[in-house]
Amino acid sequence: MNGAPAMDENRDLRLERNAFGRLVLTAADGAVHDGVLPVRAFPIAAPDEGVSIVGADGRELHWIERLSALPPSPRALLEAELASREFMPTILQISAVSTFSTPSSWTVETDRGSTSFVLKGEEDIRRLGNGALLIVDSHGIQFLVRDRLALDRRSKKLLERFL
Repeated sequence: MNGAPAMDENRDLRLERNAFGRLVLTAADGAVHDGVLPVRAFPIAAPDEGVSIVGADGRELHWIERLSALPPSPRALLEAELASREFMPTILQISAVSTFSTPSSWTVETDRGSTSFVLKGEEDIRRLGNGALLIVDSHGIQFLVRDRLALDRRSKKLLERFL
């Protein structure tokens, strides 16, 4: 991670998609890195802050302090890539759970529509702070509860049985 100098580097950030749809980063030294991935440091708490561009080997190639400070073209590419990689429906209501032991089937309303999933174990519900929860289903899909205390009464009651 770099401090203030990264802001200057970001003005000249050269990022594009190749013919295969992969992101290509051209570093300040002219080195071309194919298949780079953006990774947010704090995807829920501060989604605009701290984005690392990592190479195919997982090593950080470039650090971005704020996405909003980037020029429009690379920012649009990064936001599109992050949106496709960070598919995470937000649970708005818990309609039903099959049992209060695990594994259990949950039926929920999300910001993307109704769905159901299987919760393998209580350890798949992680507290994130400020009332937020991250629930991972049996297929590894993550569901976000932004504020469990803001859910309706029935949803809170169902959820409390697993916390």
